Amino acid sequence: MRPALNRLRRLLPAALTGGRRELLSGMAGACIGMLLTEWLSRQLLGSASPWFLAPLGASAMLLFCVPASPFAQPWSLLGGNLVSALVGVSLHQMLGDGSLTAALAGTLALGAMFGLRCPHPPGVAIALTAVLGGPAVQRLGYAYALAPVTLNSALMLLLTLLFHRLQGRRYPHGPAGAHPHKTRDPLPTRRSGLTREDLDAALHSFDQVLDIDRGDLEEIMVRAQLHSQRRQWGEVRCADIMSRDVVSVAAADSVDEAWSRLERHRIKALPVVDVQGQLTGIVSLHDFFIGQSAPAPTRVPRMSTARRVEEIMTRRVRSARPDQSIADLVRGFSDGGLHHMPVVDEANRVVGMITQSDLVGALFHAMAARN
Repeated sequence: MRPALNRLRRLLPAALTGGRRELLSGMAGACIGMLLTEWLSRQLLGSASPWFLAPLGASAMLLFCVPASPFAQPWSLLGGNLVSALVGVSLHQMLGDGSLTAALAGTLALGAMFGLRCPHPPGVAIALTAVLGGPAVQRLGYAYALAPVTLNSALMLLLTLLFHRLQGRRYPHGPAGAHPHKTRDPLPTRRSGLTREDLDAALHSFDQVLDIDRGDLEEIMVRAQLHSQRRQWGEVRCADIMSRDVVSVAAADSVDEAWSRLERHRIKALPVVDVQGQLTGIVSLHDFFIGQSAPAPTRVPRMSTARRVEEIMTRRVRSARPDQSIADLVRGFSDGGLHHMPVVDEANRVVGMITQSDLVGALFHAMAARN
């Protein structure tokens, strides 16, 4: 009895990684999308067509609940539904109604979507609808591909873009981040260990279509490695490696004064603080040269209109906490291109500064201690 139960348990799918909040918000978005597209379809078709509404429901699930799927991307939605509608209408006009026509429409639509790199599972139902949808659909002919199919798909896409933007999610689901130096080199965290070629070889070895993007798989591997590093180096905190005697400037200080402090202390960045010592920005060597057009020789090559630190400083600053693990900083300093990071307390007062050199030294000592 027990072996039989164990075999049955293996048939159960693994638990989904998304939380309850993501599920509920996805359900709400799908509901809104289906309501609006059903209303539009009713206006165009004169009545609700269950044949046409079914694939819209499937599209809504993909777009709102699993937006990272390759089948849920804009080109998959628009291209997949459009080409499927064209295939279905064409076969209906050539062969008429019938089960064989419907089966051929679905099969050829499937092949066309993969050929055009826009596979969208509901597209097969769109092709079937063109054959079996009844007079209201068949009367439209090729116009069916434009309205309601493409029009509804575009409306669903606009709702998806707005929905995920309001949720703070990345959609369309592309690469996680651009190279900070705008070169074709891989990001630092992806230059060692597994390469893209390794991932491609692994994906091809399955000899079947996997519903995961190579970029997502690469991102999963990087995050797993960072999680492993966080577990191994979790005992080393920012407070252990940060500089505590921090040289800073105020927003109202002159640019000359900021440059003088950088030069005197041989550092490359200054946190900008207010009278309470709270972080309000950061100014680095790079900020002095952005938009530089001043003729040489000038002691401080800077924008001619800049007179105070507040005019050139970066106001959005990524910071760390003293008790934070240094493993949390690795990606910002590598892939993010950061060279320095202020450390602030609960009141946002600057209590330290961490540079790439501090981090490299800490990771070197941590690895040496393990060996």
